[in-house]
Amino acid sequence: MRDLKFLAVAAFAAAVPAVAPAQQGYAELAAARRAGQVGERYDGYLGIASQPAPVVVRQVNAINIRRRSLYVDLGRRRGVTPQVAGLATGCELLTRVQVGEAYLLQDGVWRRRQPGQVIAQPSYCG
Repeated sequence: MRDLKFLAVAAFAAAVPAVAPAQQGYAELAAARRAGQVGERYDGYLGIASQPAPVVVRQVNAINIRRRSLYVDLGRRRGVTPQVAGLATGCELLTRVQVGEAYLLQDGVWRRRQPGQVIAQPSYCG
């Protein structure tokens, strides 16, 4: 995990597709995220917290495919695995979770961010 300290992910994370804006055809996904059905995972991917509509599952899968491609590229440029690139980006993405949205940490438990709560970052986020 020490490799994470060497990744400059803040700028890269801005390029990672989170929930795409509604005008791009992802209104269902944005609604599912607000409802806590879909959320950010510690590993840099979107996850399914509860059973959303099939269209949302397809949208999550499409975004995760794009994220994986970005992590492969970032990993190649930084000399780390795509997994390490995803974990590093996940540190930044967890800071963007809004109140009421779901998120998943390494313990495998889905949570929803509460007002005033700061999400505990995994130890490797530094």
